[in-house]
Amino acid sequence: MSRLTATLLGALCGAALVLSFAPFDIWPLSFAAAGGLYWLLERQPHQAGWIGTGFGLGKFGLGASWVYVSIHVYGNAPPPLAAFLVLLMVLILSMFTWLQCAAYGRLRRQRLAADVALFAMLWVAAEWLMTWVFSGFPWLFVGYAHLSSPLVGYAPLGGVLLVSLVVVLCAALLVVAVSQRLWMAAAGVVLLVGLGWMGATVQWTEPAGTKRAALVQGNTPQASKWQRDQVAAIIKNHLDLTQPHWGADLVVWPEAAITVAERNADTVLEGIDRRARAAGTAFVTGIPVVEREGDRWRYHNAAIALGVGEGRYVKQHLVPFGEYVPFEALLRGTIEFFDLPMSSMEEGPSGQTPLALGGFNGALVVCYEIAFGELVRRHAADAGLLLTLSNDTWFGTSIGPAQHMQIAQMRAVELGRSLLRATNNGITAVVDHRGRITARLPQFEADVLVAEFELRSGSTPYQRIGYWPVGILMALLLLVARRAGA
Repeated sequence: MSRLTATLLGALCGAALVLSFAPFDIWPLSFAAAGGLYWLLERQPHQAGWIGTGFGLGKFGLGASWVYVSIHVYGNAPPPLAAFLVLLMVLILSMFTWLQCAAYGRLRRQRLAADVALFAMLWVAAEWLMTWVFSGFPWLFVGYAHLSSPLVGYAPLGGVLLVSLVVVLCAALLVVAVSQRLWMAAAGVVLLVGLGWMGATVQWTEPAGTKRAALVQGNTPQASKWQRDQVAAIIKNHLDLTQPHWGADLVVWPEAAITVAERNADTVLEGIDRRARAAGTAFVTGIPVVEREGDRWRYHNAAIALGVGEGRYVKQHLVPFGEYVPFEALLRGTIEFFDLPMSSMEEGPSGQTPLALGGFNGALVVCYEIAFGELVRRHAADAGLLLTLSNDTWFGTSIGPAQHMQIAQMRAVELGRSLLRATNNGITAVVDHRGRITARLPQFEADVLVAEFELRSGSTPYQRIGYWPVGILMALLLLVARRAGA
């Protein structure tokens, strides 16, 4: 097999994997994609690096294609430049799958049990690296595709990485079962799926009351969102949408719904606070926060609670190029994309407490942060509800918002908590503790989602111990690999 053929076949498997995620949701394809990659690596181990590179190009080239919309449409980069920047990002991300597959090609022992264990370990190791290398891009993890499959039962035990590990093990075992006619491998798949199904039936947390929320979707056009002459109109739009819903237990506006700094919005915020208190409503909104520290100003992406609620949250994990510009001295001003509004943010402190929302606590994260499972886990320790604010307008009509929503759903399953998601133009939704969307609004419409949600008490194993089950299982797999390969 030539390098080109190996790369193309790897890319085909990577692109097939994308179809297992939202909005396509063909989750069985994840087994075909991961199994196809394992089969290729077993047949052509000397081409492992090229196969892995192709897999990454297919996976990220299709799965992260929505980045083009942000760069071209809203960053005003010409199409050739936008395409080049997306290609550069895809090549960088493909380094993870290149490393994963190249390592497999070097380390494989030509023993079935050892190689299956090694393949699964390296896959999950690559996903783990993606949670923090280059500030992290924890997107398109294969476990996210399994919200509707029996394997979702592993999420409350060890998070999305444990789901990924089991998915990849099953995929490789299926290839072994078919190609080697080894029915013990098929029995292993049945066992893993059965355990996942049993786990999905366990109620790790308990109901703690029902509340009613009104999630406001303002549908503010991104092109005018940060124009100063639009501030009053944007606030009025949100207030008009909210007016019939004072009296709900919780009213939520999306990320940066108020497009003026908190220090300059006293009159508006005081009016909202009075109205919410009179109605017995906890009110949450995204808003920029500007603080002076000596001779410099610090800008934050934040959310505040008013009315019968109190507290604030300052975003901790910022989006590169969207909220801050790496190598700012070199890149700032070179093209318009590197000068987007609100792209000089600073991160908030760790250890922030949940918002008090009138009798219950809500763990709030902003936009991209929902993809960082460990951050959400730590923040949700004392909360009965998960809450996330976002503005996915940057992604237009692409597949990005659906993927973002799917990631948020997985956080609900991992922590056994209901989740409320308020966005500027969708997807605004209510998710139950099993990750199922119970109510949602259509995208690209100004509207309010009024729905009941359930508070939950107790904690899942993942909430208590994080990714330790993944580490333990990978250690066991390593032991299997060493013994089987001896």
